[in-house]
Order: sequence, then structure tokens, then C-alpha cells
Amino acid sequence: MSKKEVYEQKTEEILNPIVEKHGFDLWDVEYVKEGGNWYLRAYIDKPGGIMVDDCEVVSRELSDILDEKDFIDEAYILEVSSPGLGRPLKKEKDFARSLGEEVEVRTYRAIDRQKEFIGILKDYDKDTVTIEYEDGETMAFDKADIALIRLAFDF
Repeated sequence: MSKKEVYEQKTEEILNPIVEKHGFDLWDVEYVKEGGNWYLRAYIDKPGGIMVDDCEVVSRELSDILDEKDFIDEAYILEVSSPGLGRPLKKEKDFARSLGEEVEVRTYRAIDRQKEFIGILKDYDKDTVTIEYEDGETMAFDKADIALIRLAFDF
């Protein structure tokens, strides 16, 4: 397991009881380098959406425990936020809570001269994702062919 994966996993273990205590869902944790800085990002959600005060409460509790445990070697910036409207589906729990929702699937290679597909998430397993179009037709994708799958949003 890479250092990045260890940091993300340990942070999730710390975060889960914090978000559960407040009635939130932990959407994702990522440890990434951008523009010369390391960022430890936690994405939280709740029915009706996350507010700035919610992020602040979780950030303070998480920060205190991270300072105490001190398992991340590099200096980093901690960010706690909502996953946003176009949140990607990465983990099994993301797919489970998104069944019946409209999703956008982007593939690495064109399928029938198309790389973007929008439909209702009907089914998934460890290897495939199935969406249903408005006309009731379904299409299954191999997860290995999917560059991105996220909740679709209309403006």
C-alpha cells in the first residue's frame, strides 16, 4: 500500500466516528499534491446538503486528532467540504447510495463514436455498471473502460 493510501485509510478511520456522531456521511478522503502543496481533503455530506458550519465542526475535530496522532510526514493543508454536485462515484458505497440517480459515464475509448453517456444508474457489481436511458434501453459498461462516473446535474 502506498503512503498516500495509508494516509487516506488512517484518516477515514479517524473521520468515520466524527461524521457519524454528527449525522453526516463520509463521501471520500484524498491526499493529493497540487501546485507544490499537499492537501488532505475530506468530503462529507448529509441529506439536504452540507453547510460551512458542518465543515468547520468536522475540520476542528479532525485537526485535533491528526495533530495528536501525527502520522503524516509532509506538511499539508486540511480541507473539509461537500463533495459537490458532480461528485464522482468511486467506492461501492457511492454506487449503492446512487442507485436510481442520474449519472454521467465517461469512457476512455469511444463506444459507437461516443465517450459520454447519461442515464439512470440501475445496477453495478465489482466489474460492471449498468445505466438505463429515458427510452428504457439499458447499457452495461466494464468498470475498466470507465474514465469517470459521477452524478449528473442539470442547470
